[in-house]
Amino acid sequence: MSTPSPKDPLSRQEIAHLARLARLAVTDEELDLFAGQLAVVLDAVARVGEAPVEYVPPTTHAVPMTNVMRPDVARPSLPQDVVLAGAPAAEDGRIRVPRILGEEA
Repeated sequence: MSTPSPKDPLSRQEIAHLARLARLAVTDEELDLFAGQLAVVLDAVARVGEAPVEYVPPTTHAVPMTNVMRPDVARPSLPQDVVLAGAPAAEDGRIRVPRILGEEA
């Protein structure tokens, strides 16, 4: 199977081959439908590849980001006995929760 250029439409045989590779069972009508849809996708990808990006610096986000976390500062909190008094169950100074997934302690 040859690699088509972005302007060459994919043949029914090539679409059927791609469907087999993807393990998709497709009908003849779907082959025609998918050929048109795939041509639109390939054209869009080709246009993205033509974008002049040689001077665009690599980024991790589309917009500039600053640290959005607050400083980690110790602050007073509730006493342990007050927290445990509001818990449905407590054990060994901790809130007792139901065991999940049948895990053993």
